Amino acid sequence: MTRALRLRGLLALAVIALSVFISFTMPVRLGLDLRGGTQIVLETRPGEGDSAAEATDRTLEVLRDRIDALGVAEPSLSRSGTDRIVVELPGVQDPTQAGEVLGRTAQLTFHEVLGTASAQAGASGPRVLEDETGQPLRLAAASLTGKDVEEAAARFDQQGGAGWHVALDFKGGGDGWARLTGKAACHPAGDARRRVAIVLDDKVISSPQVDPSVRCGTGIGGGATQITGSFGAEEAKELALLINGGALPVPVETVEQRTVGPTLGAEAITASAWAAVVGTALTGVFIVAVYRLLGALAVVALACYGLISYAALVALGATLTLPGLAGFVLAIGMAVDANVLVFERAREEYAARSRPSPRSSLAAGFKGAFSAIADSNITTLIAAGLLFFLASGPVRGFGVTLGIGVLASMFSALVVTRVLADPVVNRRWLRRRPRLTGIAHTGAVRDRLARREPRLMRRPRRWLALSAAALVLAASGIAVRGLDFGVEFTGGRLIEYGTSSPVDPDRARAALADAGFPGTVVQASGDQRISVRTDRLTNAEASAVTEAVGAVGGGADKLRDETIGPSLGKELRRGALIALAVALGAQLLYLSARFRWLFGTAAVAALAHDVVILVGIFAWLGKPVDGVFLAALLTVIGYSVNDSVVVFDRVRDMVRRGPKAPFATLANRALLQTLPRTVNTGMGAAFILTALAVFGGDSLTDFALALLIGVAVGTYSSMFTATPLAIELHRRG
Repeated sequence: MTRALRLRGLLALAVIALSVFISFTMPVRLGLDLRGGTQIVLETRPGEGDSAAEATDRTLEVLRDRIDALGVAEPSLSRSGTDRIVVELPGVQDPTQAGEVLGRTAQLTFHEVLGTASAQAGASGPRVLEDETGQPLRLAAASLTGKDVEEAAARFDQQGGAGWHVALDFKGGGDGWARLTGKAACHPAGDARRRVAIVLDDKVISSPQVDPSVRCGTGIGGGATQITGSFGAEEAKELALLINGGALPVPVETVEQRTVGPTLGAEAITASAWAAVVGTALTGVFIVAVYRLLGALAVVALACYGLISYAALVALGATLTLPGLAGFVLAIGMAVDANVLVFERAREEYAARSRPSPRSSLAAGFKGAFSAIADSNITTLIAAGLLFFLASGPVRGFGVTLGIGVLASMFSALVVTRVLADPVVNRRWLRRRPRLTGIAHTGAVRDRLARREPRLMRRPRRWLALSAAALVLAASGIAVRGLDFGVEFTGGRLIEYGTSSPVDPDRARAALADAGFPGTVVQASGDQRISVRTDRLTNAEASAVTEAVGAVGGGADKLRDETIGPSLGKELRRGALIALAVALGAQLLYLSARFRWLFGTAAVAALAHDVVILVGIFAWLGKPVDGVFLAALLTVIGYSVNDSVVVFDRVRDMVRRGPKAPFATLANRALLQTLPRTVNTGMGAAFILTALAVFGGDSLTDFALALLIGVAVGTYSSMFTATPLAIELHRRG
């Protein structure tokens, strides 16, 4: 065993041991779409001269106190940007109360009443607010605020029969409260000026008369009082909670709200687990059938990849969301690509040598495939990085898991597979039976191509014309059918229900129209699932929608509830376009730096071709274009360029060895040599994605469908769009 192999073995052993330790000792953080709960995104509205970041930080602390008082287990609050706060409330399925409590500014003030309002009160005069009965009162400036309150508690008056009230204890002995009530006591009983107005968020919640027993100038001592009114138990407790939590320093607005039922999360986890097991098993059987003993070792490395990537997610504290879970499953299929590149290159080296050995061919395969593996995976990392920095929520989680998956796949293929394979292929009994290794024969696809040597690039313009026709057909779908943007892009409210019996979307649409919601978009997302998308709804209107759906479905359980403001929808649309533009630009710059502008331009043009076709197919199918679709689209960008990089890497290698043939001939030869790798990698990804589409459930079907289409279109474009375009660009100088 060589020194380099020992170092690789120790490194692999250390990483795997650490991964096992992390996996069994640290819990994974599940997103709300997997464990159920509510996510609320609040946007602060600082005034002129206020720092948005500082105001948001102060608001965050007040909200943390309020949530602690709500009693939610394991809440999560984090700042997003300079003016947004993301609040996650696990287990909260009815976000109405939580949203109202979090969104209330809770500016509590105590005012001297100057009298009833008169017609002469102008805009520059005293403040005028209506009391509990609707009578306008003129109020002086605030004498006390919520900051002067030591503690508030909701209590029930059992002896006096006054019901629920809020008891207040003032700071500093209540001197300010005594002065305020002592001044009001100087006016006769029944006079409006003998009242004290208690105002919460510009609304008089109580304006009691000072008791006749209180003397002028003395006021109510003891530093305590009560806020009385027609409070119920929940209202009194909420008011006490708001006072104790303190006032928000700036107003806030709810711009997004998502609620996911725990049943949906449990189903998604189970479905993704089945997809991972079945897809990985099929991929493993395929790899063993093609590459025999080395294929079996690659399957072991694949299992190590899954362990390492899972441990990395846990160690980084990343939140595993539904798209992220799908990305984890997808990365299993993509992890096969590096092994396939090495094994195919080793087959070529074995066939090209006069006295080959499996060990030397495998070492040459690792060396020859390294540049293609590095370039193709870096392009995928670029897409993952863009998802993390330009997207938000579950899509951002997908970027994290995809990036971790790419790094783990490179480690498993270049380190773990080599540590396992090097000692095995050097065994004496295996040297006498080299075909068992899987690299001592070229394979059926490569043998057929070698015998026929088809000149696929003899007429590159025909392939370009076919690609142009596909582009026109896809673009016509976008123009004719339009794009069905999800609620993330348009703003509004999306509610998904589970019904007791199957519901026809037309019946549900008619029932909602009769209930006063004629513009509602209704889609069936399963036998007993239906989603309703409309403009922003009040809570009362959402209840009416639930009743209408329940009437036609024999009862309806809310599985998911998302509310997104139109400003956020506009930002997401802009962010999606920016993400696509930056992705294409980043790919162009990287490929131009690693190859030539000719190759970079051809590869990026093929990427744009894939994007338009995928979006056009979804337009023709009437599928929603939402945040999960954006994740799939950016993944296709990363996956699609992999095939182009492998072809262009082979062309570059041939040119370096000596440009003795025309460029078109070299490109055709490179395409034929890399075709077995393209087929085998595509098959590995197809097994995983098909399992995800079949077992992944309704929540992952569109995601898997988009990726299946992307893999097929990307495989085609790398061979018959990027390569012919590179030939044409080379001809034009």
